[in-house]
Formats: sequence, structure tokens, C-alpha cells
Amino acid sequence: MTVPGLDVSEGHQVAHTLQLRLHALNDLQLTLKHAHWNVVGPTFIGVHTMLDPQIDGVREMVDVLAERMATLGVSPNGLPGALVDARTWDDYDVMRADTRAHLGALDLVYDGIVADHREAIDKVGDIDPVTEDILIGQTSDLEQYQWFVRAHLQDAGGALVTEGADTEEEAAAKAS
Repeated sequence: MTVPGLDVSEGHQVAHTLQLRLHALNDLQLTLKHAHWNVVGPTFIGVHTMLDPQIDGVREMVDVLAERMATLGVSPNGLPGALVDARTWDDYDVMRADTRAHLGALDLVYDGIVADHREAIDKVGDIDPVTEDILIGQTSDLEQYQWFVRAHLQDAGGALVTEGADTEEEAAAKAS
């Protein structure tokens, strides 16, 4: 089955596109919680408390995507092993570190999440405007979360101190 207005093939195609987004967002909320637990330094409390609403927001996004997949007729897979098998990215690289190091690394994480969400928008847009709308709303929230992170990484002229970093470890080092 799928939703009225889509044939089963289209509904399942959209749902399969959402599966990798579901994995990515599950990974993101765990990564954000990891950073939340492992930030240290003079701005600890500000960053620690800034991450909580982001974690909650991403958890809500996961639920929305999983329920949309079920509505489209595909069982969402939120199991850790499936995430590890399907992901196209590496584990987060920063352990206990100062707040700017984590924020530098998280900025790169958000780069990947937002770019992949935008690709998913392009894939589903001509097929299912309801799913497209969900992804657009999530992308807007993810971009705002990244803006909060980037506010800690900018100099007075607005340039990111992590400019040119290609890895989380490199971004963390540049930010510290």
C-alpha cells in the first residue's frame, strides 16, 4: 500500500529515499548528545544547553520521517546495525574537547546532513510534494541549528575560523 495519489512504486521509492535520511538523523541526534556530554571549557554551559533543543528537534524529525515511511507503505528501520551497514559517513571523531573544537566538528556534520537533505528534496519533489514539504521544513530547522553552531565559530568579520577544514579533526583543531 501507499498514500492515495501515488502508485505503490512511487510511494516505496520515496520511502526508500527517506530511509537513509532516517539513519542520518538518528546518527546526528546521537552525535549531538555525545558532544553535549563531552564539551568542556569556559563556555561549557552555553554550548551544553544549546545542544539540548537541537537533540530534541532532531529526535522529532526522526519520528516524523519514520511515520511518513510507514504511511507510504514501507517499514522504517531504526536498528543500529542497519544504520551502520547503510551509512556513507564515518563516526564522529571528537571525544572530550573544548566547546569550540566540538562546534567546529559539528559544523562539518551539519554541512553533510543539510546537503544530503537537499538532495533528498530534489529526489522526491516531483513525486511527492507532502514528503518534499516535510524535508524542506526539516532542512530549515537543521540550517538554523547550524547557524547557532556557526555563531560560535565566526570572527568579527563573519568568517568561519574553520574555513577550509575537510575533516572533523581538522575543523576541531582550527576552532580551538
